Amino acid sequence: ERVAERRREADDLRGRQATAQEEQQVARLLGQQLRSDRFPRWLVASALDTLVTDASTILADLSGGQFALTHDRGEFLVIDHADADVRRPIKTLSGGETFQASLALALALSAQMSGLAARGAARLESIFLDEGFGTLDESNLDVVATTLETLAAAGNRMVGVVTHVPALAERVPVRFAVRRDQRTATVEREDR
Repeated sequence: ERVAERRREADDLRGRQATAQEEQQVARLLGQQLRSDRFPRWLVASALDTLVTDASTILADLSGGQFALTHDRGEFLVIDHADADVRRPIKTLSGGETFQASLALALALSAQMSGLAARGAARLESIFLDEGFGTLDESNLDVVATTLETLAAAGNRMVGVVTHVPALAERVPVRFAVRRDQRTATVEREDR
């Protein structure tokens, strides 16, 4: 009986020793990560991973499932599902596709910032875009307009567009025209 009892005690001690060794490894790793020279890097890398994951989900929605985002050593990459999931630099996207990727990153970043805000703080429920829409060709402008219409149709954000491009302005359901002369500016609502 004593031998059986001692074996149970030995088994229990071995189990506690294994648990203590695992906890020691976790504590050592945490101690290394919390060092002043490593913690900021870890925090930034973690935030970037979350940002890219969230932006990738948004980009998939905006691009009809064609694109996803990832990153490698500080460079954003696009995964093109229409081209055998090839990974390529984001700078290889067309103007409209670049707009979609940028918008996805901006929306993911705004969601992250809202998530970090204190309870009761203001939430970002609108986004205003003042981009170089005039530099886009007709097909890319259509991609941008469709993207914005999809985003607005989701209903969780108000999307404002500042543009001088008539083809884009015509697709906005509620417009405000700003007219100015040498002394004043006026704003008038224009319904479709």
